[in-house]
Amino acid sequence: MLLPVPITKDIVLVGGGHTHALALRMWAMRPVPGVGLTLISPEPTTAYSGMLPGFVAGHYRRELLEIDLVRLARFAGARLVMARATFIDRERRRVRVAGQADIAYDLLSIDIGVTSDMPMLPGFGEHAVPAKPLGPFAERWDAFADRVRRGDARPEVAVIGGGLAGTELALAAAFRLGPGARVALIEAAGPLAAVGAGARRALLRHLGRQGVALIAGQPAVAVTGAAVVLADGRRVPSAFTIGAAEARPQDWPAASGLAVEDGFVRIGPTLQSETDPRIFAAGDIAHMIHAPRPRAGVFAVRQAPVLHHNLRTQASGTGALRSYRPQRDYLKLVSAGDRTAVADKWGLPLDGPALWRWKDRIDRKFMRMFADLPVMDPPAGAPGDDPFGGRPLCGGCGAKVGRPALLRALSRLPPPSRADVLQGAGDDAAVLATGGAARQLLTTDHLRAFWADPWLMARIATVHALGDIWSMGGQAQAALVQVILPPMGEDQQAEILREIMDAAQSVLGPEGADIVGGHTSLGAELTIGLALTGLTSGPALLQSGARPGDRLILTKPIGSGVILAAAMAGRAGGRIVARALAGMARPQGEAARILRPVAHAMTDVTGFGLAGHLLSMIEAAQLSARLDLAAIPLLAGAEALAVAGVGSSLLPANHAARARMFLSEGPRAELLFDPQTAGGLLAAVPADAALPLLDRLLAAGENAALIGGLEPGEPFIAVDG
Repeated sequence: MLLPVPITKDIVLVGGGHTHALALRMWAMRPVPGVGLTLISPEPTTAYSGMLPGFVAGHYRRELLEIDLVRLARFAGARLVMARATFIDRERRRVRVAGQADIAYDLLSIDIGVTSDMPMLPGFGEHAVPAKPLGPFAERWDAFADRVRRGDARPEVAVIGGGLAGTELALAAAFRLGPGARVALIEAAGPLAAVGAGARRALLRHLGRQGVALIAGQPAVAVTGAAVVLADGRRVPSAFTIGAAEARPQDWPAASGLAVEDGFVRIGPTLQSETDPRIFAAGDIAHMIHAPRPRAGVFAVRQAPVLHHNLRTQASGTGALRSYRPQRDYLKLVSAGDRTAVADKWGLPLDGPALWRWKDRIDRKFMRMFADLPVMDPPAGAPGDDPFGGRPLCGGCGAKVGRPALLRALSRLPPPSRADVLQGAGDDAAVLATGGAARQLLTTDHLRAFWADPWLMARIATVHALGDIWSMGGQAQAALVQVILPPMGEDQQAEILREIMDAAQSVLGPEGADIVGGHTSLGAELTIGLALTGLTSGPALLQSGARPGDRLILTKPIGSGVILAAAMAGRAGGRIVARALAGMARPQGEAARILRPVAHAMTDVTGFGLAGHLLSMIEAAQLSARLDLAAIPLLAGAEALAVAGVGSSLLPANHAARARMFLSEGPRAELLFDPQTAGGLLAAVPADAALPLLDRLLAAGENAALIGGLEPGEPFIAVDG
């Protein structure tokens, strides 16, 4: 098998702005061999500014104005790091990222947008919402409009800032909230100074027609929970105050030593930083020293081909850099709340519904570039039967061997021959005698990468492997880390291994465990595994300890397998994937410590699914189980994907558990067989302790649930619902 070209250079894109989104799409069409691409963004989606007023007015659903960075990054073959950049160490060429290890780069580009936060205005942080960043604003506006619809909030809105953005938002809010709304537009100077006289008159007419109160010449001096206070003492009633007066940059580019203009990164015609030719900037965060322009999406969009070309040229070392020369004037299509718009260019005033339809076509065409990405087809296999039912081979725990095949193999093993091996194969971990009351636990696990971020993969792999120690009531002791790296240069090997060790230690350290060694090799794809030892103060918690009458507690929702399978095929939304990843990366040490003193038995729910792991427990204890299907927590989006027929490649093997079950068919029931990666703990606890334990788990932040109980009888699972 031919291995891919080794990665020897890394391009890092910081921020998911319009320029970077377009550059990613262009990269997907023609990647540079040997160059790795990383996108750093704190959110899994980014909002398209052109459709925001239409969303506020209620013309668009939120998902229509969001670019899904998870799907886009996978399409481009890029690593997506869902975290916030905080600093650039230009000497070591690393980006500092909140909450995880630094990320190395050879070339870097910044497209982080701006904020319209107003920290110097008293009360703004507590009682107002900046219009930028767009994603958080859209979420809070949607929630407010829904409260108004239900009658739980007053339809009063104040917009601070009477420029184009503020005017569009005020008109959109007035339309969305209806005739009884009170919307005010507050401008310290003259409103709409950036447009021609004809467009200004048209927009002022629209403000009057929509009933928006224009308050000019009086700056806001404070914001309260019920009003905006003006300089002359007047109080403008507001239940939702929007900040649209300023465009403020984040401060970390300047703190990183880059030349800035009022905090905006100074760039030349090639979009390179005035300070460092390895660093580029685009979009609203950039100040074009050769051609200063207002901050507008049209420039960000047109910078994309130049940025894409120049990053390719610098990375490959061939060709000449291109220059970006922005046009002096550009067409401004301004939404007027209802389905009309005003155009402004060369001072010509144009107004009416036809302009809205034109703007709507332009915006939808732009977004279709990111919505209509090709769906990944399963790779072609060898002739003959397909053991996975047409599904691509999954990563994570969905890649493991099925339970029936594994049980057949383990059945051939002889019983332990040593007296100090107290429990061999069959439970979650081996149990070894230590010469005293304590017992030592021994286990191993590894994951094929299903996510392109090695740091996050290593954290999930560590949580996943520790599940065996936690489920047997143990305290983690030591870890050996095994890593298979895909082909890459020596510098890249060192950097990725640094990130992997940092991630593993971020989980092991709080558990009191040490990394004591390991093994590395190069192969076709990233694989991360751990061999672990743990200690118990007394006998280990075995699955055979479950008793009749015990109640079953599950500490995490299920559904990660179907979500990861959908993500592989480009069919899972970015927010759904992000929530699933966050759940997988959550350690279960605290949950185990809450359950351990009381539980009769525990296991971790991983590749064989909830049904398979429960079946292992009741077979060991010779009991039957009853599950309440409605009580089992599901990850957001998992049931809808199951309805759509998505499933992991391990799902058919997991269906073997049906032979020992009674259940009604349906997508929710199908998720009982869904293979989990870094899943929750399944504990059998005394009935009188179940509710107090559940309360403690919920108080600790676990998404736990009471899902059923155990009864005398042959090993069998009855599912109610």
